[in-house]
Amino acid sequence: MAGSPERKKRIVFMGSPEFAIPALARLNRKHDVAAVYTQPPRPSGRGMKEQLVPLAQYARQLAAPVHWPQSLKSADAQYELAALNADVLVVVAYGLLLPQSVLEMPRYGCINGHASLLPRWRGAAPIQRAIAAGDTRTGISAMRMGAGLDNGPVIATLDCEISANETAGTLHDKLAQLNADLLETVVADLPEILTQAKTQDDERAIYAPKITTAECAIDWHAPI
Repeated sequence: MAGSPERKKRIVFMGSPEFAIPALARLNRKHDVAAVYTQPPRPSGRGMKEQLVPLAQYARQLAAPVHWPQSLKSADAQYELAALNADVLVVVAYGLLLPQSVLEMPRYGCINGHASLLPRWRGAAPIQRAIAAGDTRTGISAMRMGAGLDNGPVIATLDCEISANETAGTLHDKLAQLNADLLETVVADLPEILTQAKTQDDERAIYAPKITTAECAIDWHAPI
């Protein structure tokens, strides 16, 4: 109803890289973040000591507990997650598979913020692939997650220009803020906004596989 106060949602936030931080920060201001899930710590640096992934480092500053299970397939991990009684799971570049039983746990389902205008650039490296392909526009898609790879119905999008001198770094930062903007709106409007979800056209899908080491090699003899 217009003019009615926004109801706080109980959120479990799942993500891992720096890209996810603005969205978590924004949602934490207005909603109840019951827990944050990230990938486990990884060896890093000269001594290859285990380091928390960027989102876990940020989440440690919040009151919410931080978890990093190796998998969400075990009964113990699912029991712990179900006990949080979330209205919604918000997922941003988490990097772990969500089994169907997890997808069905939250009251309003699982919402993913993905860095492309789906169904273009489903997969792990949408930012880099968009630039490499010479795309002039991209954006963020808020999608209700299903069992497939980035193929769930799209609830809402925000788009932006890819400038001629754009780098993966500058576009990453721009899209991270757009992602926070879009997920803030989507979560605030749950559950009504779910009625706007539109099925993706699988025939138009393009995939964005991970960037390989070979693709990172520089040809110093190539023309500028």
